[in-house]
Amino acid sequence: MPLPRYGEGALADLLPSVLAALGVPDEVDLLGLPPARRYCVLLVDALGWNLLRAHPAQAPFLTSLAGRSITTGAPTTTASSLASLGTGLPPGKHGIVGYTSRVPGGDGIFNALKWDPPLDPLTYQPYPSLFDRASRSGVATTVIGQSSFRDTGLTRAAMGGPFRSANTYGQRVAAAVEGSSGATPSLVYVYDGDLDYTGHQHGWRSAAWRYQLAIVDRFAEQLYDELPAGTVLVVTADHGMVDVDSDRRVDVDDVPALREGVALVAGEARFRHVYALPGAASGDIADAWRSVLGDRAEVLTRGEAVAAGWFGAVEARVAERIGDVVASVHGDCAVERRSVFPVETRLRGLHGALSEDELMVPLLVGEA
Repeated sequence: MPLPRYGEGALADLLPSVLAALGVPDEVDLLGLPPARRYCVLLVDALGWNLLRAHPAQAPFLTSLAGRSITTGAPTTTASSLASLGTGLPPGKHGIVGYTSRVPGGDGIFNALKWDPPLDPLTYQPYPSLFDRASRSGVATTVIGQSSFRDTGLTRAAMGGPFRSANTYGQRVAAAVEGSSGATPSLVYVYDGDLDYTGHQHGWRSAAWRYQLAIVDRFAEQLYDELPAGTVLVVTADHGMVDVDSDRRVDVDDVPALREGVALVAGEARFRHVYALPGAASGDIADAWRSVLGDRAEVLTRGEAVAAGWFGAVEARVAERIGDVVASVHGDCAVERRSVFPVETRLRGLHGALSEDELMVPLLVGEA
C-alpha cells in the first residue's frame, strides 16, 4: 500500500514550493518549480494521476504539460487535502483528519466540508494559511471558488486570503486573469469541483466522466492561454477516485462484529475512523474489523497508523480526532453505514483510501 510522501512530494509541499519560486524568504522549493513573478494554481477535484493518464484523448492539453505525480495525504479526501494545500502541513498537524470525524471532547460527528456542527475554524485549525504568509511578504493573493464557499468554516480554516466568487468557467478565467495582472508578484488559486461531482454520481469509468474531463481540459487550456505572459500555471488535485459496485460494499449496520465496543463510525466509505466506547480495547476492535474485512482493508489502531506515518507528525490536540481504529479499504470495496451516511450508498465513485488511484495526483506545470 503506498503512503503519503510528506516533505518529499506531497500536496502539502506545493504552496511552499510556489512561494519559494516567487522569491518569498524562508520558503523551500521541494518540488523544483521554475522561478517566476506570477503563479496560478488550478486544483481539479478528483483528477487522480492514474485517471488522467488513462484518458489522454479526453485531455490533450493537460497531458501535453510537463508533469509527474505527487501524493495527497491520509485520508484522500477534499477537506483534509485542501487544508494540507492551504497550510503546507500534514493532517496530523492541521487537524482536519477526514470528511467526518468525532467532535473534539464530544460524542457527535463533525463534518468538515459542511463544518457541522459549528466549531471555531481558527481554533480547530490554528495555523496561518500560506496565502496569508504570501500576502505578508508582498505577494498579491486571490482564492477563487464557488460563491457558496465564501466564509465557510473550511475556507477560513484552510485558505484565508482574499476570496473571489466564481460559479462558472468564464468567471474563473476572468478572476484568475485579473488576479495575475498586477505589477506585484501574485499567487492565484482556482478550485473546480465538477469532475468530482460527476465521478461520485456516475463513476470515473463512465461516459459522463470522460465528457466532463474534456470540458475541464478545455477550461484549463483557456485559462493557460489567457494568463499574462510569464505566469506559471500549476494543475493538481486533492485525490483520485475508484468505482465501487453494489456487491462490493459492506454495511456496518448489517455486521454486529463491526459494532462491538464501537461508539462512533466516521470518516467515509473508503476510509473509516472507528471510535471505541469507554473501556473497550482498540486492539479488540481492530481484530474484529480485520476478521470481517480480511484482505479488503488495512486495519490499524491509532498508534499503529501514526507510527506508520499515515497522517504525518501528529500533535497531541489532533490525536483524539483520529479513530481509535482506522481502516483504509483496498481494491474496489467500500465500508458503509447507511443509518448514518445514507448518501454514500448511492455513490458510484468513492475515495478516501490509500490506493494509488486515490493517493496519486498530478503535478502539471506550464509557463504561459
